[in-house]
Amino acid sequence: MKPLSFATLAVVSASIFSPHLLASNITPQTVMQFESLKKPVISAEGNTLAVEVAPDRGDSHGLVKTLTSSQQFSVENASKPKVSRDGHFVAFERDTPLLTKETASAKEKKKLKAGMVLLDTKTGKETSYEQVKSFQFNDTGTHLAIWFEADQEKKTAKGSEDDNAENKDKAPKIDKFDKGSRFVLIDLANMQQQAFEHVTAFAFNRSGSHLALATNDIANQLHQLHLSDLKAGSTALVKAYTDQQIGHIAVSEDGLRVAHTFGAVEANPYGREYQLAIFYVSDNRWFTVVNSAEWTLNRYSEVSFSDDNKRLFFGRVPQVSQQLSLPEVKQAQDLTDSQVITGQRNLRIWHGDDPRIKPNEIEQYDKELKRTYLAVMHLASNNIVQLADQQVPDVQLEQQSRYLLASSDIPYRKMITWAGFYRDFYLIDINTGRKIAFLTQQPSSERPTLSPDERSVAYYQQGDLFLYQIAQDRRVNLTKSLKTQFSDEDHDYPSMPPSYGFGPWIADGSGFIAYDKYDVWQFNTESLQAFSLTAKQGRKQQIQYRVAGLYEDKEQPTRLAPEQAVLLHGYNERTKADGFYQVNLGVSGVSKLMAGEYKLTPLARAENSSEFVFSKQRYDLFPDLYVGDVSQPQKAVQQTNLDAQKEGLNWSHSELVTWANADGKPLDGVLIKPTNYQEGQRYPVLVYFYRIMSDRLHAFPQMKINHRPNFAWFSDNGYAVFLPDIRFEVGYPGPSSVQALNSGVQKLIDMGIADPDAIGIQGHSWGGYQTAFAVTQTHIFKAAVTGAPVSNMTSAYSGIRHGSGLARQFQYETGQSRIGESLFKSPHKYIENSPVFYAERIKTPMMIMFGDKDDAVPWEQGVEMYLAMRRAGKDVVFLQYQDEPHHLKKYPNKLDYSIRMMEYFDHYLKGKPAPQWLQQGEAYQEYKKAD
Repeated sequence: MKPLSFATLAVVSASIFSPHLLASNITPQTVMQFESLKKPVISAEGNTLAVEVAPDRGDSHGLVKTLTSSQQFSVENASKPKVSRDGHFVAFERDTPLLTKETASAKEKKKLKAGMVLLDTKTGKETSYEQVKSFQFNDTGTHLAIWFEADQEKKTAKGSEDDNAENKDKAPKIDKFDKGSRFVLIDLANMQQQAFEHVTAFAFNRSGSHLALATNDIANQLHQLHLSDLKAGSTALVKAYTDQQIGHIAVSEDGLRVAHTFGAVEANPYGREYQLAIFYVSDNRWFTVVNSAEWTLNRYSEVSFSDDNKRLFFGRVPQVSQQLSLPEVKQAQDLTDSQVITGQRNLRIWHGDDPRIKPNEIEQYDKELKRTYLAVMHLASNNIVQLADQQVPDVQLEQQSRYLLASSDIPYRKMITWAGFYRDFYLIDINTGRKIAFLTQQPSSERPTLSPDERSVAYYQQGDLFLYQIAQDRRVNLTKSLKTQFSDEDHDYPSMPPSYGFGPWIADGSGFIAYDKYDVWQFNTESLQAFSLTAKQGRKQQIQYRVAGLYEDKEQPTRLAPEQAVLLHGYNERTKADGFYQVNLGVSGVSKLMAGEYKLTPLARAENSSEFVFSKQRYDLFPDLYVGDVSQPQKAVQQTNLDAQKEGLNWSHSELVTWANADGKPLDGVLIKPTNYQEGQRYPVLVYFYRIMSDRLHAFPQMKINHRPNFAWFSDNGYAVFLPDIRFEVGYPGPSSVQALNSGVQKLIDMGIADPDAIGIQGHSWGGYQTAFAVTQTHIFKAAVTGAPVSNMTSAYSGIRHGSGLARQFQYETGQSRIGESLFKSPHKYIENSPVFYAERIKTPMMIMFGDKDDAVPWEQGVEMYLAMRRAGKDVVFLQYQDEPHHLKKYPNKLDYSIRMMEYFDHYLKGKPAPQWLQQGEAYQEYKKAD
């Protein structure tokens, strides 16, 4: 393809949104065509940038920039980029064009598969591949693996005279799990290809020097394991079976060992027992691991070598599960056989002592079915140590040589229902399997972190940071004497406040990074002392400093080198603006590199250079990509220009609003004024909120059609958009929300911006609940749209989150709904915070929206609110989107909801005529289903 210069491509991108395609007014069509940037990646050498450019509705294209020159390429219908290590090649997924999908029949859609396109950044040449299942560069970037979809079996129509029909009937039936497909390995130096058929698994080692391949040709009873030396350009057959199906495979970092699992071909894959074998390349020797009486392998048993080539990790199970089947009626006496008849029952038994309630057990069934328990084989001695077991099933596999962190939630699965998620944490000795329990009933979100030298573990518990010294079996409270609070100061939930989290370790284990609300702290594991790396300037200036995860040691992504200069991201709580700052480990003091009235987002880091990618945005500045040196982000160069899409469009700006709540506490919010705003004129206002919204002051508006109001569209349609912060009081989430909303809206009225007779409110989920409750307590709003709201906490309390199968009780007792007690102890609080009980008070017209397959909030909550308002004779309309989850997924439904939302507010806030659906509803109709 022809390369484009940066300037040329900017013009091309802008032309897509030129005035002849889009009017100056922002419309749904504007939003649908507006492009955003997704999944930016930078090569390890820092010389090539690739990103997906995606409209909200339509086909993505790939954008590739050679950073050492002015060359830039656009790749049509491309997404999800991957870049070779040296930046020479970029591979994109190539999806089926949207028009093809939309015009295809249901049968044709099933056959549509994604492809792949490979771009040579030196020549601009594109090479396309069809029906691609997956693709991957090796770590050195010398080779590309492309794995294709399995061929679709062609069915012979009844009565046809297909010469091959008889042969097809005789062909062995191949389970989907066993079926392989075509695989191509490309040497990127010369583009030579090596093809393999019937591939069921492949694995590069992490160093990228070798590739292992499993091929299973069942029809010809040929099952083979291959090893490719990518440097030598040779491929060797290392194992062949006639009666054993090869499962998972791995190759060591030095390429001298290959491991694979295998099991009998004739066994059903579901119930097949596997074995493990290791091939030693240097002496052409095989070692087969004998399954013990307690542990065996199944089809989910994965294998992996440690980076130092000393250990092989693999999953085992106590026994291989067999596929269950229902009894069938095969003869006359079966018709009255009680065992056969009851064996066909459709029954689920919910027992009071079940660890999980049945819906959650069902949702977890597939995960538990595939669960294996980690074991390790020490290759020097062939000694096998079982690490995980059924009491401590979860082991965090890292490149450690002595200890691994492990955890178990088994003792707390029953209490998840009302108390939330907890775990016990352990250290497991890799050499012996000994488990050291050092932290019990810990909130699952507060995970400990193991030092690189494996001598200590840092963890947070009940407001303090601790160090567990493994050899001494001693726990030290590191923050007891510090006057700084390390728990969340703004926590307004009925539970223990969480920590602000840990940063990375220093590579030699001498210390680690942790955070308070504002500052970065360095803790020393020898002296047990701590100091503020940011010299407590964060608290003084109200800047929240954090080490971004992109700027750490290249070899160990969670570790920093001693005395390393570290880039920080800073968020100014006063101005809501961002900056990049720098500290040096071991030294107290922070220096500013760049800061301003904008939002900064670190996105990617080059592995072998100091180049990194970030975006900079404001409400009126698109988050284009910049690439620069970590030590000098202020000198970064802008690499994209999608901000050009705003040319010719009416665009507003945002500003910070502050006010005092009714209790005297300060609150912040974001005001987006209407385009062409005129001082002294009052405007209709749309209030959108959830919890903390003021941090969006400098955020570019999301140009998407979804369940939220599009800020740019509303502001261009003459609305002021208001995003207020909400501060909650435990036990009274509804009243505290109303207090914040009322005081915030009154502030806009006092400022002379809001028309007091034209204020609307919209919220979704937790915001939807607050919206529904607010209009029962205040008449300041003239129209309300509530998406997926809880309306009755007494019924929702004992409901189910259908997506996870979890009970909803813990949300009220310890979580977001913030009641803090059970329904039985404080029924009055559940009633007092439920809008359905105050339906008669409502004077605000309300539109309720739900997907009837909502996986988070039972959609019957919307029905309850609708029926209560209907019974009370209130102005209500209910939008039921069929087969939709908590957030609308189908684009026609998202667009329909967005348009109706605008029409609704236009009628009640601007006096426009009501559309017919709002005047008289719509009668039920059935439509012919597409083939």
